[in-house]
Amino acid sequence: MWRAGMSEEIGKALQTVVERVKQAAARRSQTLPCISPRLVAVSKTKPPEMVIEAYRQGQRNFGENYVNELVEKASDPQILLSCPEIKWHFIGHLQKNNVNKLLGVPNLFMVETVDSVKLAERVNGSWQRLRAANTQRLKVMVQVNTSGEDSKHGLPPEETVQTVKHIVSQCPALHFMGLMTIGRHGYDLSKGPNPDFQMLLNHRQEVCDSLQLPLAEVELSMGMSTDFEHAIEVGATNVRVGSTIFGERDYPNTPSPERRPKVGAEEAAGKMERLAVSDH
Repeated sequence: MWRAGMSEEIGKALQTVVERVKQAAARRSQTLPCISPRLVAVSKTKPPEMVIEAYRQGQRNFGENYVNELVEKASDPQILLSCPEIKWHFIGHLQKNNVNKLLGVPNLFMVETVDSVKLAERVNGSWQRLRAANTQRLKVMVQVNTSGEDSKHGLPPEETVQTVKHIVSQCPALHFMGLMTIGRHGYDLSKGPNPDFQMLLNHRQEVCDSLQLPLAEVELSMGMSTDFEHAIEVGATNVRVGSTIFGERDYPNTPSPERRPKVGAEEAAGKMERLAVSDH
C-alpha cells in the first residue's frame, strides 16, 4: 500500500487541506466563536507509514472509526517511536463491550461518539478504573443523529440537553467538549446551508442556555472531506478529513465483524457494529 512518492503526495494534500481550513475559518461570520478549527486526519484502512508521514508534515490529530484498528495502529512501535505527540480521536460507533479496549489506547485524546447516558456511564467508570493514577479527565463529545437516518448512530436530537447534563453532573471522569454529527451524505449546498449542521448549532445553543455555558466552550465536530469548508463556515470547530489527505480507501473484500453493516441477525445478537461512517 505504501509506495515511492507517497510522502510528497501526502505532504501536498495535507498542506492544501490545512490552507482550505484556514480560508474557510476566515469566511466565518463574526458572530461565531473565534476558535481555530481542529483538523482530524482520518486514517482508517491506511498503513502506519501514512500516519507517520502526515505527522512528520505537522499533523497531530488523527481519527479512527474502528476500535480494533485504532488499538493496532496506536500501539504500532514505529508510530509510538516517531509520533510522541500524536492525539487519537475515536470517531466510530462504540459498543459497550469495547470500551475497556478503547480506553487502553496509547495517546487517546478524545472519544467523539458518546451517544447514550448508559455509554457515558460505562466510559466514565472504565476511565476511572483504568487510569486511576491519572487525574486527567477524558475528553468526550456527544454524537447527535441530526439526519434521523437509521444508518447513522447518535442520540435523538431531543435527548441532547439531558444527556449533556448527565455527563457534566454525574460523570466526573469525563470532560464534555461538545457535540458531533455525521449528517446526510451528498447534501446539495445550492439548496442552502446544510440542515444537519444548522440543527447541531441549534442544539449547542440549547445546551449552553440550559447549562449556562459559553458558546466558545462547546465545540462542534461536523464536516468531512466533501463538506468540511461549509461546516467551518457555519461554525464547526473540529472537522474529520480522510480521503482528501490520504487518498481513496481500499476495503478488504470480506470486512471484519466490526466493519459490517448492521443487519437483523446482528442486531439480535448485539455483537457486531453498524458501519457508522464511510465517507470521512
